[in-house]
Parts: sequence; C-alpha cells; structure tokens
Amino acid sequence: MFNKHSKAKKPVGRFSKNSHECLMTRLKRLSFFCWNNKGFLQAGLRNWGIGAVVGALSRNLADLQHHQGSYLSIYDQPSTAPKDPIVDLIQASVDKLTRSTNFLQFLGQRALIIQEDVPGSAEDEIDDQRYHFMSLLLNLANTFLYMVNTYIVVPTADDYSLSLGAAATVCGVIIGSMAVAQVFSSVYFSAWSNKSYFRPLVFSSIVLLLGNVLYALAFDLNSLAVLLIGRLLCGMGSARAVNRRYISDCVPLKIRMQASAGFVSASALGMACGPALAGLLQTNFKFYAITINQDTLPGWVMAFAWLIYSIWLWISFREPVHDSKANNFPQNTDAAGHAENDGLESGLVRPLLLSAENKQNEDGDQDYDDSEEASEDSHKPATSIASAYRLLTPSVKVQLLIYFMLKYAMEILLSESSVITTYYFRWSTSSVAIFLAVLGLTVLPVNAIVGTYISNMFEDRQILLASEIMVLVGIVLSFHISRLYTVPQYVCSALITFVSAEVLEGVNLSLLSQVMSSRLARGTYNGGLLSTEAGTLARVIADGTITLAGYLGEDKLLNITLLPSLFICIGSIAATVLTYNSLF
Repeated sequence: MFNKHSKAKKPVGRFSKNSHECLMTRLKRLSFFCWNNKGFLQAGLRNWGIGAVVGALSRNLADLQHHQGSYLSIYDQPSTAPKDPIVDLIQASVDKLTRSTNFLQFLGQRALIIQEDVPGSAEDEIDDQRYHFMSLLLNLANTFLYMVNTYIVVPTADDYSLSLGAAATVCGVIIGSMAVAQVFSSVYFSAWSNKSYFRPLVFSSIVLLLGNVLYALAFDLNSLAVLLIGRLLCGMGSARAVNRRYISDCVPLKIRMQASAGFVSASALGMACGPALAGLLQTNFKFYAITINQDTLPGWVMAFAWLIYSIWLWISFREPVHDSKANNFPQNTDAAGHAENDGLESGLVRPLLLSAENKQNEDGDQDYDDSEEASEDSHKPATSIASAYRLLTPSVKVQLLIYFMLKYAMEILLSESSVITTYYFRWSTSSVAIFLAVLGLTVLPVNAIVGTYISNMFEDRQILLASEIMVLVGIVLSFHISRLYTVPQYVCSALITFVSAEVLEGVNLSLLSQVMSSRLARGTYNGGLLSTEAGTLARVIADGTITLAGYLGEDKLLNITLLPSLFICIGSIAATVLTYNSLF
C-alpha cells in the first residue's frame, strides 16, 4: 500500500517513450530470430503462449494510442486494437511455424500464387479498384475448359490414330503435342499479361477454337498432320499463365486464397470432366460430308464450347487498370519488407505508434529510406528464366525435380491407359473414360484429407518423403512381371500411384509457395511459370517415351515406359534425403 506522499506507480499498459522503443526493438529482434530458427521452434510453439503475447501487445498498443488505461485481461485481444505491422508479423510467423492450415489454404497454395506476409492497406485499395468478379469467373472458366480440352481426347486418342493408319501408341504424340506447344505459350502469355489480360484470353479462345476444328476435320481429311497441327494450336492457346497472373495481380488479398483454391479446383474438375465427357460422346453419323463419331465429336464439342466462351468473354470481361503505380506497388512493398528485415538485423528502431508526419521527423527514418532505396534493385522481379533459376535454393531445385517426377509418372499412367487397358483387358472407350474420370475425382477429396488433417499432424517434409515412397511402391506394383496381368493389379497400382502423386503435388507446391523467393511472386518469370514449365516438360518427355516405346511392341510398352518413372522416382527420393534438413 502507498500513502499520499509515496510515488505512484504508472498505470498498467503505460510506458515511457524510451522503454517503449526498447521493447519494440527487442520484439523485432525476437521475431527475426524466431523466423530464422523456425525449425527448432516448431514443436515448442504449439505449447507456448504466443497468443497471449500478441494479445498483450495489442491491448497495450490500444492503451498507448487512446491514452487511457485498460485493466482487462492481457489475454484478451480487442477487435478495436490498431493494426500494427509488428503484431501482424509475429502472428504470421506463428502461423507459419505451427503450420496451422486448412483445406482452403492448402488447396490455394497449390496454385503457387505466393502470398505476402503482411498485407498493406494501400495494396488492398489498388486491388479493389482492379477486381471484377465476372472477370475472375471468366478466368476460372478458361482454366476449367482448357483442362477439359486436354484430357477429353485421352480415351479415344489410340482409336483416332488407328483410324488414320498410324499405330495405337502414336496417341502419345497426339496427347503430348499440346504440351509441347504449352512450353512456349506459357512464356509469351506470361509476358503478354504484363500489358493486358483481355487480349491474351481472346487470343487463347480463338486459337483453341481453330485447333479443335482442325482436330475434328482430320478424320475426314485422313491426315495425321492436320490432327497434330490442331493439337499444337490447342497448346498454343494455353492461357494458364494469364489465369494465374490475374489472380495474383488483380484479386484483393483478402479473397486471393479463395481464388487460388478456385483455380486448383477448376483444374481438378476439368481433369475429371474431360474423360467423363468423352465416354458420353458415343455416336456415329454423317452431317453432309462431315463425320461425327467418338473420335471427332470431342473436337466439335470443345470448339462449340470455346465459341460460347469467346462471346461471353467479349461481353462480360473488364480489363483491369495497367498503370505503373499499380504494377510497381507490390514490388516496392516487398522491397520495403526486405529493408525492414535488414533493419531488424542491425537493430534499427521504428516506434510503431508515431503518425506519418512524426515519422518523417525521426532521424532513423531517413536511414530506413536510404536502405530501402539501396535494396530496391535487389528485390525486383526476375527478368529472365536464367535470373529466376538463380534465385532458387538447392532445396527448391529438389522440389522442382520432385514436381517433374510426379508429373512424368502421372502422364505415363494417364496417356497410355487406353492402349494398356485395350491390350490386356479389352476395355471399351466408355470403360477407359470411367476409369480416368474416377482417378480425376480423387483429387479434391485427397487434398481435403491432407489439407485438413495430415498436414496438421506431420511436417511437410515428412509427408513429402512418405508420398514419394508410395509413388515408388505404385510404380513397382504396375510392372508386368508374372504371366498373368490382372485388372485388380492394374487398377490398384494406378490408384496408389495417382493418389500418392496427388498428395505429393499438394505438399510439394504448398511448400514451394512458402519458401520460394518473394522476387518470384510477381512478374513474367514467376514461380508459377517455373513450376508450369517443369510439369509441362515432364509431360512432353513422358508422351514422347510412350510413342518411342511403341516401336518395340505393345506387349513391352508397359514395362519400358515404367522404367524411366522408376529411376526418376528413386533419384528424387535420394535428393530429398540429401536435402531433408533444409526442407522447411
């Protein structure tokens, strides 16, 4: 107890300026230390009261701002507390360290659209001005239709090649020619999206319409060359780079994760709907001189779909603003973030509650501005594939190798399924379509289980390694070793391979989105483009392998095409083990 002459203590929640600055400096250093030692702290953070620290900081910041004491529990975090970058940074770091995730977040990270740690209100205002819901819906519709277009020909590609006088295994070239063109289209579409989103989407839909018409007319023209040109045109119309860039640049940060999840969901549904739709298109008749059958109807259906989409696009799409301020703001924000981290290392102090006018009068702010300007060039987006590649750490390169491996294994499984099942089991086109559709439908449920439960119980690198091993098990079980090759063996091994690869892809891309350099978040040569190029290259090589192996005979096709998958999978597992301690 104190008498009236004793010196009264300062109320709880009040600090002097010097003690406040000292506390903030220590908190900044603590946050920086936690982020750089996250592997050591992951287990402990689940049990420590970091939430209480955030609540106490928020409460005391509110007291300091409003100049009134609050004697509520420090564990209460008021909704009216001022938004503060340090508190936001601590909370974001805790979320990353504890790997707290859910299905929506896990699914959205598969789009490899890198999220900024601490959103700025200025960026939100820019995004709100550029965001248009119908344009986003058209963007997702383009993603869905393109994936349908990719996989709708898989069940009938072998029959189509036979009808044109080629071997059934030429289906690998038919399917893979679209991926060959996509290797190049991804780059120029990504560059084109720096200036416009509407024009590349219009160009994409027109080229895809023409490509599908040529694909359908090849039957009556009896020309394999026309068929391949049609598929190449379809690949040249791949606007997935534009789809990803639109979400990254034009969707507000508060709903960007939902839009990213929509991008992945549209791709997964398109992958399932493509073969299912092919199974329904079982007919055979003549319309004047044009043959309509199970081989040509997928081309006509997709051409009509792209025609309708083009009209919808022309009427409803709204081109977002492409000015220098809107384009440069995210990079400047990112540069400021890196400069702030540099300041944390050197012990710079920036009081959190000072107004903008008072901050300009502080000597430390001038040093901070100089540091920001000095480091601006080092945080600009990559300007070429080579410069983007140089930004990749060894662990990220290993993860791109893993992505290449899983895409290769999945493409081998899907592209040769019609040939293998026809040769061994005499399956009809409808049976192959149902089988592929069931495989495609496993994507969302598997990611729901992994994103909601498994990723919260195990580290990402643990799931990564386990999934690679399961892919290897599925590949080994797929080999035709005994005299009798049964349907249960093929179906079970295919399910193990495909589901394990889906789990692996989700964890792999989720991990990449968290650890990839922030310089790859935007610009032409972004992280999404690198992953797309790696996956597309894997598909090209896989489809080429199927066609080359076909010259040895259909009886040897299965084992010959599985051997590269086996060796690449073993190599990726070895690389994962060697870099295991750096995979965070």
